[in-house]
Amino acid sequence: MNDAQHPVESGLPLPSTPNSSGAAGPAGFASRVRGCLLGGSLGDQLGYPVTASSLEGIRIRFGADGLRSFDQLAEGARISGTTQLALYTMDALVEALEWANSGTAADETACLWLSYLRWYAGLEGRFPETAPQPLPRWIDEQQLLHERRSPSAACLAALATGEMGSRARPLNTAAEGAESVARSAAFGLLPHVAAEFTARLAVHGAALTHGHPVAQQGAAAFSGMIRLLAHEDASPAQAAAAVLADMESDPEASRLAGRLRAALRLGETGQVPAEERRDALGAGLAADEALAVALYAVLAGSDPDPQEHFRSALALAINDDGDSSSIGSMAGSLLGAYYGEAALPPAWLASAEGTEEVTGMADLFLAQTA
Repeated sequence: MNDAQHPVESGLPLPSTPNSSGAAGPAGFASRVRGCLLGGSLGDQLGYPVTASSLEGIRIRFGADGLRSFDQLAEGARISGTTQLALYTMDALVEALEWANSGTAADETACLWLSYLRWYAGLEGRFPETAPQPLPRWIDEQQLLHERRSPSAACLAALATGEMGSRARPLNTAAEGAESVARSAAFGLLPHVAAEFTARLAVHGAALTHGHPVAQQGAAAFSGMIRLLAHEDASPAQAAAAVLADMESDPEASRLAGRLRAALRLGETGQVPAEERRDALGAGLAADEALAVALYAVLAGSDPDPQEHFRSALALAINDDGDSSSIGSMAGSLLGAYYGEAALPPAWLASAEGTEEVTGMADLFLAQTA
């Protein structure tokens, strides 16, 4: 990759000596990284079979209690494009960290765009005609990540242009889907960077494919929560309240702020009827709605046991109308960042698809952040 693709402007830390030992860093950090990525993948896989299904349709298919476990899936658990893009997001950060650890700053947003182009080429069999063709990396050798698993139409359309979307030159100005948020957990896992840098990187990453402000704001809010959970030992409620407080003064974020405020209120009262949840949080398709539903599920599904909390929250997250894949992924990522691997039910991990690819990506990230 040439220097023009990597201008020397970066907020990533430049260590005095390259460090690739794979040590965990802060106590529990390695477990939280793996927990976040694996939790997101498990949530995606539980929600994928019912994405865009109505609650009534889910109950007809899986019974009155809905879909609650992988053992209800006759065809087994499968990742969707949500997990694929989450891992390609992480790989872009790994590449930027590799440059930083070698003493050369990189343009993180360019790394993200090039990574998403490699994901696109893996699905389509070619790069867009006018786009650069970056060299393959470890992630591109993982066949599972090349399979067509209901990829986001908005992402494919933006990448097919061969243009690099940005806030100043937006692509897909009407695109406000939740997939822009669900893929953004990795930004919050970056250590030793300011909250403002995490938010800016998430916004720029979302803008590559989603031109609507709420999609970009949702990515920043979600990654901000992950950051507080993974690095500052905040609880989910504390993390959400802190992110909400930061956006209260921004009139452009009023729509998202309203949804998060409602999610916090509902979460404090516990589980509510589906109709009340939809009235307060929306249908769960747009970025603000989906993030609010995921947050509500994490708060209302609380249980002293981390694995029971994970199971309960994921069931609440996916069993309703909306983008259940993205909502499940967000809820799983939040709980994985909070508890670490202790949240992940062993039986789910044993039944899940792609655990080797997910843990492999997590380990590459940890090797660069030690």
